[in-house]
Amino acid sequence: MGSTGSIGTQTLDIIRESEGRFSVQALGAGSNVTLLAKQAAEFQPDVVVVADPDRRAEAIELIGPDIPVLAGQDGLADGSSEADVVINGVMGFAGLAVTLSALENGRRLGLANKESLIAAGPVVQIARQTPGAELLPVDSEHCALHQCLRATEGGPDGAPESGPNRAQGVDRLVLTASGGPFRGRTAEDLRSVTVEDALAHPTWAMGPKITIDSSTLMNKGLEVIEAHELYGVDYDRIEVVVHPQSIVHSMVAYTDGSTIAQLSQPDMRLCIAYALTYPERFDVPYGAMRWDQAMTLNFEPPDRKAFRCLDLAYEAGRAGGTAPAWLSAANEVTVQAFLDGVISWREIAEVNDTALQQHSGGVADSLEAVLEADRQARQVTTALLSNRR
Repeated sequence: MGSTGSIGTQTLDIIRESEGRFSVQALGAGSNVTLLAKQAAEFQPDVVVVADPDRRAEAIELIGPDIPVLAGQDGLADGSSEADVVINGVMGFAGLAVTLSALENGRRLGLANKESLIAAGPVVQIARQTPGAELLPVDSEHCALHQCLRATEGGPDGAPESGPNRAQGVDRLVLTASGGPFRGRTAEDLRSVTVEDALAHPTWAMGPKITIDSSTLMNKGLEVIEAHELYGVDYDRIEVVVHPQSIVHSMVAYTDGSTIAQLSQPDMRLCIAYALTYPERFDVPYGAMRWDQAMTLNFEPPDRKAFRCLDLAYEAGRAGGTAPAWLSAANEVTVQAFLDGVISWREIAEVNDTALQQHSGGVADSLEAVLEADRQARQVTTALLSNRR
């Protein structure tokens, strides 16, 4: 699901190279029906889904009568319900329905949708208890943590109740951040940066929303919340370090002073293939290191004054309940406002902060509660933006 985006197209690259090991049961996309139709013609899935209901008729015309075409978020959730493995590359809050469907149907979920765990972590944890359900993270940092934790007795599998703890020798999880396009700049330096500046990521080719989040370090802050939800480690034991080469994708520090790291060249196909084949490893060396070449690896602490969104994510995570959902929704609104030229880059953090202080204090005990928090946060943030015009 999300087959026309970056994660989706790279997943299909892997399937092409798998020499028949995998077949495609379903393809789902947002509104790019032209590419979706080309993918359907090549991979011949049992069903195709277009999230935008207004594009369904066009999709039917392009794809033809032989493959059923579903529509909407319910279609995304239902379309992949028969698959053995679901790769969720849907952007934004819309991906939550796919996450819950895959887990509640007892499938393996390769999760590249941050909002599922950030906004609805407690709800997703319930779904993870479904017999057969398995969650493998599809992003470089959490895939790295998963691989590092395989060295720990008991491994990383299961919901947080069985997550790594000090009895297993785990002291801290260390997430690495590239630092984005503005690494080394002060808060004053960032006063007049442009959208084009913020979209110029030095390492990864990503969509505009994630790229802007990387420039503010909100992306890393949200990953801290994800790490807490995935592995059950409290926030005081999750650290962030800036590593501009993006070779060390994350690390686990152990109580005896050892640190285990996962290293590879930046290539998301490694993470996707890991989710598809775990506990085996794919036999195409995506991101393979060249140890016969000299290299230097640098690490430095993040500048929390210049990149305030990182601490906002920690604040929301520690608050718990619907606070992470609230912040995630507010951030989606502010990032879009920045992309539209409504606010400056520095105002992203300012508006997010103000919006978070207005969090309603709700409990994330149901999907409805999460959806309501998301709705309220967007309403509050939109009002804050209107006051700045």
